[in-house]
Amino acid sequence: MKSFNKIIAVFLALMAVFFLIMNIVLLRQNTSSVPLYKIETNRIEQELKNGRQVSADDYPNILGIYEYSGDSSFYSSDNEYVIKEINNKLYRIEYIDKQKKSNRMLIAVDIALAVFTLIILAVFVFIKKKLLKPFNELSTLPEQLSKRNLVIPLKEHKSRFFGKFVWGMDMLRQELEHSRQKSLEYAKNEKTFLLSLSHDIKTPLAAIKLYSKALSKGIYSSPEKQLEAAESINDKANEIEKIVNELSANLSSEFMDFDVRCSEFYLSDVMSKIEKYYSDKLSVIGTSFSIDEYSNCMLHGDADRLEEVLQNIIENAMKYGDGNSISISFSDEEDCRLITVTNTGCTLPDKELPHIFDSFWRGSNAGSQNGSGLGLYICRRLMELMGGSIFAEISSGCMNITVVCPKQT
Repeated sequence: MKSFNKIIAVFLALMAVFFLIMNIVLLRQNTSSVPLYKIETNRIEQELKNGRQVSADDYPNILGIYEYSGDSSFYSSDNEYVIKEINNKLYRIEYIDKQKKSNRMLIAVDIALAVFTLIILAVFVFIKKKLLKPFNELSTLPEQLSKRNLVIPLKEHKSRFFGKFVWGMDMLRQELEHSRQKSLEYAKNEKTFLLSLSHDIKTPLAAIKLYSKALSKGIYSSPEKQLEAAESINDKANEIEKIVNELSANLSSEFMDFDVRCSEFYLSDVMSKIEKYYSDKLSVIGTSFSIDEYSNCMLHGDADRLEEVLQNIIENAMKYGDGNSISISFSDEEDCRLITVTNTGCTLPDKELPHIFDSFWRGSNAGSQNGSGLGLYICRRLMELMGGSIFAEISSGCMNITVVCPKQT
């Protein structure tokens, strides 16, 4: 803001200097204390008194010289004039006062410069108030978000320039706050679960140690007591096994929440964003990218989530393909639109294909590529929540992943 204020100050200073120079130049043209037309009329008067012929063309400020002929119109003219009696004759000498005209022009120039300055100044004030000031208020937002200051909501702006931006940033803030709360809740549940698990295992484990120690020291001398101790150890082992099975079941259950808001949307709304983003991105790395022609239709689901699914699939194609070609094709099946993303250079073994949508699973072709094994799992969950599905097949060395999207009926 201070830099912009300096720009305004420099502009006003330049306009003041320009204003001063223009006035000096114009005023220098009017340095004579006596108007020029008076000097010229006096010369004409002297010439006529001396009996010489005179012409208005010889005088820059004289428009005409007329001798009185008895006509009453002699005293009427649209121009300024003076009446001179010379050698007992009346002469009407019409003139133009260029100094007065120059003064009027000076005033007009000053007014024009003042109006221009006010207009530019108004534009500067508008930019400062409507653009720079709201943006300056938002400039600290990324820093605040990085520091996890997520509780205070953003102030709404009526400005059409930043209204949607503020709305989007506030949604991001809410989403980050929601994610933070979920992380804290997960951490709390995880700690509670581990404490509960350690307590549940500690009791049967202590009993097993007690019975095994007694057996090793020969405390139970009779076969009946030994058998009873062995059965107790087995019961406690079964108890621990049950706890471990419950733990495995909990770990294999759903561990991610997905916010899916289904509604009606056009296929072109999603595909236009995909094309705009990946056409540039893939051209930079030299990968051929094409989208087949398709008939637009209305789908049922979450447009943002479908875009996320296609992005995950294309990112996988970029990571695990040969970088030669990625294409998107379309087909119809009953009341669904099928969107297939194909990439060349698939090296995944056929036997691993059924597992690519499992959580935390990574194929043998992953190599040194970074990844969590959750991308396609997330795609499957999102499509299920939108009432669709997703499947994959390998054909002629190409990976084909097809998204099945229900049409709006």
